[in-house]
Amino acid sequence: ATHDDVDLVVIGSGPGGYVGAIKASQLGMKTVCIEKNATLGGTCLNVGCIPSKALLNNSHYYHMAHSGDLASRGIECGDVKLNLEKMMGEKSKAVGALTGGIKMLFKGNKVAHLEGHGKITGPNQVSVLGPNGEVTEVVNTKNIMIATGSEVTPFPGIEVDEESIVSSTGA
Repeated sequence: ATHDDVDLVVIGSGPGGYVGAIKASQLGMKTVCIEKNATLGGTCLNVGCIPSKALLNNSHYYHMAHSGDLASRGIECGDVKLNLEKMMGEKSKAVGALTGGIKMLFKGNKVAHLEGHGKITGPNQVSVLGPNGEVTEVVNTKNIMIATGSEVTPFPGIEVDEESIVSSTGA
């Protein structure tokens, strides 16, 4: 499919991309956002900031209950146990709510969302690539905003294996 008469294509839907796309649409621009992942929100909402903070917050509650800190404040909990599966489920619910919220904001602000890898293929053209690298859609646009986030920078001689040495994404 080909999309014409687009004012702005935003490549990436992390905090910079989704906010930029929504603002552009609110200012009257016909806006398309291309995201390579299945959910909107980028690294921060899906695997970085938000999930980490959700786990850290719940881990703090567990520590307060398990260490006796709550008991010393007059809150007696009894036998405190960690249910990691449930804790991970709550983290996933928080992520799902926030990424779903961006989807609703896109719909409410008339931002078109295309799933795939955005590739600039001309001065005013972005192609959407599918999982096998095939062009699934072409967008002709007046403006392009690159909001692809960051990549982990490796250190010479140190291999990030995501087990003993982890990246921010792998953590």
